[in-house]
Amino acid sequence: METGPAARHRRPFLAPIWLTALAVLVVAVIALVVYRSAGTTMFIVVPAAESTLGSIRDAPLSPEGELRADQLAQLFASAAAPGRVVAIYVSSMRRTQQTAAPLAMRLGIEPVVAADSADATVAQALRAHRGETVMIVSSSPAEVVKALTGISMPQGADDDPASLYIVSDPLLGSTGLVELHY
Repeated sequence: METGPAARHRRPFLAPIWLTALAVLVVAVIALVVYRSAGTTMFIVVPAAESTLGSIRDAPLSPEGELRADQLAQLFASAAAPGRVVAIYVSSMRRTQQTAAPLAMRLGIEPVVAADSADATVAQALRAHRGETVMIVSSSPAEVVKALTGISMPQGADDDPASLYIVSDPLLGSTGLVELHY
């Protein structure tokens, strides 16, 4: 082992290399944390299924509406699939709750009765489920889509119970919208 002035001069030479490597490692860990937290939140916006015609304001689902709620459950009931629905938000209206009930039962989750304001529901869902897949069942899906994307839906968009909207809301980038029919 070498002693004397030659050994002392090697240590200071290695210090900048180790400090640089440590700095690179810290930056890489921070970048990984930011990348993992910058997930995309997927929203499935579903109109409430058909309700019975009658004189009461908050009528229950019609037989067609119950069938549509069952179809919705069949579409999204895979609890083991990647990107599965982790939360369902409904309004205080009975038909939104009944539309979501079969899916919630299959997934084993309790629907969240959110505020009747689309903006408040979206804000609540984003706070609680950033980077996950969330379903919002609404009697006015056009308002929810507008709260998510800023896009105004055409007149009558709320009238088609067979429509559903997939909205991707990335933390970085622009929001995407797809309309589907089932």
